[in-house]
Amino acid sequence: MKNFMYEAQATRVIFGAGVRKEVHAELKKIGVKRALVISSPGQKELAMKISRLLGDLCADIHANAVQHVPMETVEKSVELVRELNIDSLVPVGGGSSIGLAKAIALNTSLPIVAIPTTYAGSEMTPIWGITENGLKKTGKDFVVKPKSVIYDPELTVKLPARVSVTSGLNAMAHCVEGLYAENTNPIISLLAEEGIRTLHSSLPSILVDQNDIEARSKALYGCWLAGTVLGSVGIAIHHKLCHVLGGSYNLPHAETHSVILPYALWYNAAYAPDAVQAIARSLGTDKDAVAETLFDLSTSLGAPTSLAEIGMKETDLDQAAELATKNAYYNPRPIDQKTIRRLLDYAFIGKRPIGCFSF
Repeated sequence: MKNFMYEAQATRVIFGAGVRKEVHAELKKIGVKRALVISSPGQKELAMKISRLLGDLCADIHANAVQHVPMETVEKSVELVRELNIDSLVPVGGGSSIGLAKAIALNTSLPIVAIPTTYAGSEMTPIWGITENGLKKTGKDFVVKPKSVIYDPELTVKLPARVSVTSGLNAMAHCVEGLYAENTNPIISLLAEEGIRTLHSSLPSILVDQNDIEARSKALYGCWLAGTVLGSVGIAIHHKLCHVLGGSYNLPHAETHSVILPYALWYNAAYAPDAVQAIARSLGTDKDAVAETLFDLSTSLGAPTSLAEIGMKETDLDQAAELATKNAYYNPRPIDQKTIRRLLDYAFIGKRPIGCFSF
């Protein structure tokens, strides 16, 4: 067995139908009195319900979170926090709400109690991301990691089918990349494999019946595992590409991950045999067909399978390849602009990945 290091990251997790009602008790546990409930504009109604559960612990609702966490939104939010003497943050919703809370915490060190309603998994990580001047900057700081996370599958029932599946594929991407990360370890690999298996089995059921609370619970469990994986090990070309495509070209976050997932794995498969074996076991497929199996899964779920489909312009592919290879993250397969440009060509048209990736 290879040498490895595993570092447990403390976050209190409350999981189950109806547990959103525990939010008041969770804030009491950390001794705060003036919470700011954060949501996107579309989740304001839910934010109001959470504020009522908080009662006198809620100082205000801030329903201004948008995807990719623009710097101007962060600056205005930090000003509001200081004006209202806020002492804690309660993001409700998906990656946009949790991302904004993290950005505020990065500037203020305020504690976070997160209530996710999608499967993105950001709530389990110390990773933050902020977009400024068309570039998305990311970093890791444990001050932004939520103190508590409340997973209530009842809050995901109204999540539209398309958002459910793309958000779930986003979570699956965290698990896939965690299996070939530079600092992966046996514990995280077990979580990643279980996360892929659980999401693979639950997402089709959600598509059949959006109100299937058992499938919703399993998907949320898979999301928790995926977020734990993402927060515990490094990231590679998949996330680098998604950061560039989302931050610089404003492509929708979950859909971008859905599109890139099979292509990034296709690119790396020959250089990450142990990861491929684990992914194949999770998907119930042959080790030589993992990328195409993920592509076929996306197709069967009605998720987008090409960058063109989600708004990418072909004329921007050269620049995207250049940005993706600058300050590159670790990746098991060597990265250069020419090969990444070729990969983006395939992803742009939605070519089904078959066999070994070549350029």
